[in-house]
Amino acid sequence: MIVVADASVLIGLSSIGYLHLIQDQFSSQVLIPPAVWKEVVEQGGDRPGSHQVSKADWIDVHDLKNQDISRILKLELDEGESEAIALADELKADVVLLDEKDARRIAKQLGLRVLGTIGILVWAKRVGKINDLRQVLDILQSQAMFRISHKLYQQALKSVGEFNKE
Repeated sequence: MIVVADASVLIGLSSIGYLHLIQDQFSSQVLIPPAVWKEVVEQGGDRPGSHQVSKADWIDVHDLKNQDISRILKLELDEGESEAIALADELKADVVLLDEKDARRIAKQLGLRVLGTIGILVWAKRVGKINDLRQVLDILQSQAMFRISHKLYQQALKSVGEFNKE
């Protein structure tokens, strides 16, 4: 299985101690383009994700062969998102991990399967890797400053049977 990740998923899950869920879900190497490595590790300093991603032996940096799609995507998206989508398209990835709304839309238009931080957490709840999705989402929002729309928050909880918990 070919999995390509953007920075936001790596940073979000690292911020709350759940980066390993990506490896748990896909049991394969996760590829990131150079721009994502630069954003998370080189420019990350002591922020969440920096050390976790640099030490993860299941995350590999993979160069783009064709920069054309990335250059076009950079007109609308940031460099990491652009390279992640371009790499996923180039490698015919099974899934690309993205959170940002416009990036997800463009990836889907290119025929890519998209999964984000919330989707990974929903999967983890369903398979018993986390007990309380609401608690994890609340921590993600408060500690990682991760923005989740009220609608997505409610949909995620409903999808795992937690929507009535208060």
